[in-house]
Amino acid sequence: MSEPDQPPNHLRWSGMTHPGRVRKNNEDTFLCLNFDARELRYLGKVGEASFDTGDFVFAVSDGMGGAKSGEFASKIAAEKITKLLPRSFKQSAQQITAGHGDVLQELFHHIHEELLKLGRYYDECRGMGATLSLGWFTPGWMHFAHIGDSRIYWLPKDGKMKQLTDDHSHVGWMQRQGQLNERQARTHPRRSVLMQVLGAGCQSLDPQIGSVGCENGDRFLFCTDGVIDGIWDHRLTDMLAANELPEGKAHAQWFVEHAVAESGKDNASAVVVELA
Repeated sequence: MSEPDQPPNHLRWSGMTHPGRVRKNNEDTFLCLNFDARELRYLGKVGEASFDTGDFVFAVSDGMGGAKSGEFASKIAAEKITKLLPRSFKQSAQQITAGHGDVLQELFHHIHEELLKLGRYYDECRGMGATLSLGWFTPGWMHFAHIGDSRIYWLPKDGKMKQLTDDHSHVGWMQRQGQLNERQARTHPRRSVLMQVLGAGCQSLDPQIGSVGCENGDRFLFCTDGVIDGIWDHRLTDMLAANELPEGKAHAQWFVEHAVAESGKDNASAVVVELA
């Protein structure tokens, strides 16, 4: 894929998380970050900025493990991201590092090893794990890495919405093979059983890594399975494409609140990014 002639110079974002209507604690985490070789800046839930300030990372993570360890797992994933990426930016500027995909591969393995180590040494952390779906935005490109059943969707300005990530579950595999339709996959009794996840005793890790070229007007949705549970795919497309939002709502807020109203059985988190 050739790089766009005039890569976008600005982006807009919004993020939101909600515990849902059933669970007492929220094991989801979302991240909105801007970083360069010198520092990393946490971004607000809603905003816009220029690539002149550095690269951007947006991510969602769904922790698991019961009690409070699920919350802990997703926060550890976020913490590792904040420590490793500025170092990678500096190395990239000096042209002494491998590509973005290699950096993301290393990042996911660092998080995985940390969660496994904590699970070995602390009883309260045994079995804890997390999904992670992350996008690293540079001028003209979105580099992504993913593990679990959170998702990244891409809506090109002049194209159809695409689910960039594969659900790392047997049900997700069956759906990709055409053995299940969307309705059957949503109601399958093993839909929440993951084949790959960060931590949680998972012995082999093979995160999905990729890149897509971006143009002005492209939109991305990062979301946990609590959002998917409440919004069907055709509705996701309509909502991501919408330019007129309910009054007073940011795009991610609209997704999360709609999902909670329609289902609410799980924590729900979303980040929406638009390039301009």
